[in-house]
Amino acid sequence: ADASDPGTRVQAVILDGHAPDDHFYHWVERLRIGHILQRGLRFISTGEMRKTLLIKAILSEPAMLILDSPLDGLDQASEQEMRQVIDELLHSTITVLMLCRQLEDIPSGISHIMALEQGEILAHGERDNILADARVKALMNPPAADLGELPPAAPRPYQLPDTGPLLELHNVSVSYGDLEVLRDVNWTLERHNHCYVSGPNGCGKTTLLSLVTGDNHKAYGQDITLFGIRRGSGESVWDIKQKYGQLDTQLHLNFARGMHVLEVVVSGFFDTIGLFDDWGDVQRDNADQWLAALGLARYSRESFDALSFGLQRMVLLARAMVKSPVILLLDEPTLGLDGHHRKLMLRAIDHIAGNCDTRIIFVSHSAGDTPSCINQHLSFEPRDEGFEVVSGK
Repeated sequence: ADASDPGTRVQAVILDGHAPDDHFYHWVERLRIGHILQRGLRFISTGEMRKTLLIKAILSEPAMLILDSPLDGLDQASEQEMRQVIDELLHSTITVLMLCRQLEDIPSGISHIMALEQGEILAHGERDNILADARVKALMNPPAADLGELPPAAPRPYQLPDTGPLLELHNVSVSYGDLEVLRDVNWTLERHNHCYVSGPNGCGKTTLLSLVTGDNHKAYGQDITLFGIRRGSGESVWDIKQKYGQLDTQLHLNFARGMHVLEVVVSGFFDTIGLFDDWGDVQRDNADQWLAALGLARYSRESFDALSFGLQRMVLLARAMVKSPVILLLDEPTLGLDGHHRKLMLRAIDHIAGNCDTRIIFVSHSAGDTPSCINQHLSFEPRDEGFEVVSGK
């Protein structure tokens, strides 16, 4: 489809052929999505999609509403709104079943809790009794995993300039039809920088990343220099992508099934979602060393599908690092993780940043999920009807 074609619009998804009524407008205003009703689904953020689907579910007037980690992917303001909406639903006639990965996500209005461990019921009963249960406390706060020594860097099939920034963007703007996503963005990533990119849902963080990874044709004709080469001067998308290791929620959800953990990590050498190329002892040894470095060695020969969501995400971090990328690009890497695996992910990122020459770009809406290695902050700040990108420390 053409980039200016919105496709299916948010309002159409919510109403599903029905006419808008007062109930519809109440929830649209309650969750503050009036400004995106005529926007196409592919132009909204993860948090905006979550709000859209919640309103659609509420309007269907279910006897039971199941909310699976409804606070995931929301910026601070949207999270507060969502908590208030959930509290309102808990006091309505709808029965709410809420799935949470961490204790702090449980709303105050929840009366009963069931704790699950490895697919079995560990404890269930009234809220206060379950939260005080020693078994539940131990489940939610397991001991930290040990991290090991990083392996030697894999050979890189390219050379970087001896000096100069890794990334440079000057007065870069991106629009799709009448929708302006980025305006006059300036950003320089120096060789010593580990950058944190922050901003509310829908501000343009993902669009910015697509400009520097070769995924967005809007980069052509603009003042963008990647690894010393002006964008559009003859380099291929592969020339750009081979310098990145990437990890994001979409990669995780789309990853090929039926693979062993070791195979998943080895696929990082080829940047494939699945393993289709020949590989040998060098790749195997390097992958095993990365699994050991991240405390995952015992899972090497296990099925990737059989691991928990949090362990899968850690395996994909090893996959992103196995080719020794110049930049490790992490787009909401802690999204969907419980407290234990979130802390483990942040520890592992700092471990990588402190022990090799790979630079970190860490994208998150949550200030509390930032690794300590960060020394540059690129912030999307609300201005007028859009956002201004501000660079600082």
